[in-house]
Amino acid sequence: MEFLISLSFFLAGGLLLSRVVKLLRLPNVTGYLVAGILLNLPQLFGWEFFAPYSVSANREAYSLLTDLALGFIAFSIGGEFKLSNLKKLGKQVTVITLIQAFCATGFVILALLILELVNPAIVSTPSALLLGAIAAATAPAATLMVVKQYKARGPVTRTLLPVVAGDDAIGLMIFSICLALAKVFAAGETLTFVNAVLLPVKEIVLSILAGAAIGGLLSLSTHFFRSRANRLCLILLSVLTGVILSELLDLSSLLVCMMIGAIFCNTVKHIEPIMEVCERWTPPLFMLFFVVSGAELDLHVIPLIGVVGVVYLIARSLGKYFGCYFGGALAGADEKVKKYLGFAMLPQAGVAIGMSQVVSATPELSGIAPQVVTVVLCATLIYELVGPLLTKVALKKAGEIHEDA
Repeated sequence: MEFLISLSFFLAGGLLLSRVVKLLRLPNVTGYLVAGILLNLPQLFGWEFFAPYSVSANREAYSLLTDLALGFIAFSIGGEFKLSNLKKLGKQVTVITLIQAFCATGFVILALLILELVNPAIVSTPSALLLGAIAAATAPAATLMVVKQYKARGPVTRTLLPVVAGDDAIGLMIFSICLALAKVFAAGETLTFVNAVLLPVKEIVLSILAGAAIGGLLSLSTHFFRSRANRLCLILLSVLTGVILSELLDLSSLLVCMMIGAIFCNTVKHIEPIMEVCERWTPPLFMLFFVVSGAELDLHVIPLIGVVGVVYLIARSLGKYFGCYFGGALAGADEKVKKYLGFAMLPQAGVAIGMSQVVSATPELSGIAPQVVTVVLCATLIYELVGPLLTKVALKKAGEIHEDA
């Protein structure tokens, strides 16, 4: 009963705050995070009446909800990777996507490692690796919202949308490698070729194979279950299987579920109606995921990680901008693409928060998880506040928004 009451509070809070941020022309995810923070204030102030309804008091139930939401976030990313679309994108988008993702990761890791050399008490190597990996992810929803709202058209817009969709997939692979390395450093083990290269590669390969196998079975099953309702049940079963298998075999649930989505969208004809049905029931799940993530933000830790948060914001922003510029130059992109694309790549939300929740759920990283989660959630709030505005300004400067709004 306590969990159901807590669930009701969180749903109501998410709905109310989504109306508030809409008036301010901000993304819904910002409202969900703020709702979670506000709903957690009674717990922070020690008001006992709220204790039975907090996230910490219902940890197991919310852990299941978070795992399921992460699975569907990854599944939806995989669903964007139709081979027919990827072939149309060409070399330019591929080059820019790879370089900007690796630049964001490299800039953040390098900056935080320098900070560690200056003061080891502020940040550790595992934190630097994980925050660097999370820096690669971008929020497609916030960017797409701006493009649709202002009907932007032009070379920057045509390049922006596939790059934003693609770098989440690249980010998941980078994250899997950095997560494995962070576990080694956190455990104080000696870095060897086996634990630095072979184990991360093994986890990635096995995760992809497991996801491909489940995705293949999902695709095959659609020949026997043709109604949209049954196919929705099949998708739910497949994502749950992916999450459970990942837990049992110590695989990356994000990669497994992403691969399920990728195989499914490339092997089933007329997939759009099926994905549309899937997208109709996931919004409440995603809302709860973001509200719970906001409720887990430890406000007491914020003053302690201020320097790390500032360095993360600056290094990631520079990495995204210069990555897009150098990638565009290398691919021979339009001058406007090189100049303005990086400003539109800053929004960060679902996938980044999902990665931070994976860190939070990893026992070996319990010592650094609060810092990583707090930095990512604070950065998300800032990026979701200023990111859409910067995207609008960049597209307007590029001459792809022609109305005053």
